[in-house]
Amino acid sequence: MSQQMQPIFIMPEDSKRTTGKEAQRNNIAAAKAVAEAVRSTLGPKGMDKMIVDSIGDSIVTNDGVTILREMQIEHPAAKMIVEIAKNQETIVGDGTTSSVIIAGELLKKAEDLLDLEIHPTILAKGYHLAGKKCQEILKGLAINISISESHLLESIASTAMTGKGAEANKDHLAKIIVEAVKSIAVQEVTGDTFTVDLDQIKVEGRTGDSAEKSALIKGIVLDKEVVHPEMPKRITEAKIALLNTPLEIRNTEIDAKIQITSPHQLNAFLEQEETMLKDMCQKVINSGANVVFCQKGIDDLAQHYLAKAGILAARRVRKSDMEKLARATQASIVNNLKELSSENLGKAGLVKEEKNSSEEFIYVKQCPNPKSLSIIVYGGTEHILEENKRAVEDALGDVAATLREGKVLAGAGATEILLRKKLHSYAQSLQGREQLAVQAFAEALEIIPRTLAENAGIDPIDALTKLKASSQKWPGINVFTGDVMDAWDAGVIEPLKIKTQALASATEVAEMILRIDDVILSARGGQAPVPIGGPHPGMM
Repeated sequence: MSQQMQPIFIMPEDSKRTTGKEAQRNNIAAAKAVAEAVRSTLGPKGMDKMIVDSIGDSIVTNDGVTILREMQIEHPAAKMIVEIAKNQETIVGDGTTSSVIIAGELLKKAEDLLDLEIHPTILAKGYHLAGKKCQEILKGLAINISISESHLLESIASTAMTGKGAEANKDHLAKIIVEAVKSIAVQEVTGDTFTVDLDQIKVEGRTGDSAEKSALIKGIVLDKEVVHPEMPKRITEAKIALLNTPLEIRNTEIDAKIQITSPHQLNAFLEQEETMLKDMCQKVINSGANVVFCQKGIDDLAQHYLAKAGILAARRVRKSDMEKLARATQASIVNNLKELSSENLGKAGLVKEEKNSSEEFIYVKQCPNPKSLSIIVYGGTEHILEENKRAVEDALGDVAATLREGKVLAGAGATEILLRKKLHSYAQSLQGREQLAVQAFAEALEIIPRTLAENAGIDPIDALTKLKASSQKWPGINVFTGDVMDAWDAGVIEPLKIKTQALASATEVAEMILRIDDVILSARGGQAPVPIGGPHPGMM
């Protein structure tokens, strides 16, 4: 009599496992779905998406990373594609949609080769070779640019804003953006590259006006108000003190008990407090300061003394804003009032309080040689304002990336067409099945000019045929006419870093997803996981 074998369970009861080709197909399908979600937003003729959250708040945008972040994607493979966009946003600030679309197309082409029984490892190796070759080709194609070529830098900023809400005022905004980035750029010791810290450019939004009213403030805007009604609201030739110490009586750091037995003692105690506050204010007055920004509190009595001396003061200023003020005005942040002197003070041509809508703001303007600035962006409504701010931030990222590397390429699909041609030549030099993977990689790059054409209502096959046959140096697609143009001459220029980062991230994620042949979903709270897109029809 044969003994029946007991089944062996190695995972929790409600776990779900998908293996082999099914796992690969599911992951590729999820990645393609994410790419498809943002594909229609690419280019000057790209469409917007409206994302409505659970409480009814909505966002209208065509910024790839914003769309993917707000969609709250749960599928693990799809999340990997979203990570590409987030990474691109962090490192460059633009090109998020392109990176996601390329990753999706690489996986789509890989799917066709998997149907031909080509092993995923060979595909991954071929993609790796193609990605490495792309980086070489891009560096060879790149054109050097210097910080003095303002017209080219403005073209880069304009290219970043084309197709977004701020496009109508892109020329005005581009000038502001280039001036702001050039002001904070610090040249490296060797070479023509620069260090650019975009944290030193504060992008502030105001509703109620069009984007053409946007302006560069050579200084800082604080969402604070003057602390005392008797203080001046406007100071010219400002001498600014930055205090990281309170202008009030501190509580003792140890437990203490004061025993008062008569009214005279109480009066003496109060007078002593008043004298201490007066001494504090006198130190500020003696330094020559006529504007005080304090990171801590300012006592009511201290406010009175400062107001009598004609000093404008604001309290509880954020640490990050204090650091920006220091860089803008060349002031030193003082931690002890005893150290405050005229040498610690910063300078600004004008400090004034202004009211916008129902809020007060303090503007610190006309700073000599500021290393921290503010850009005030306007929009007619809250939704328009937020989209204008996103466009400005993308353009800032592009100009900063250009100065950091000093190299640029043409856009409008020109770089991808040139890459495709050179990759096909490279594929001929390879032996074995990796050649097919490199050719598939080259074909996948067509997705950028193809999508630009589709989004503009142009026949993509005609457009691609014209681009491939063109003898121009930078053959790009003119989305307004459907003709081939020299993208460089048309001023469609992008930083090299956008292309290198997008291709590197897309290639690595495609390789990783292709290598996955087993997906194990652990049980959540004792319930089997629901597939992406919700339960299947009839599934209870």
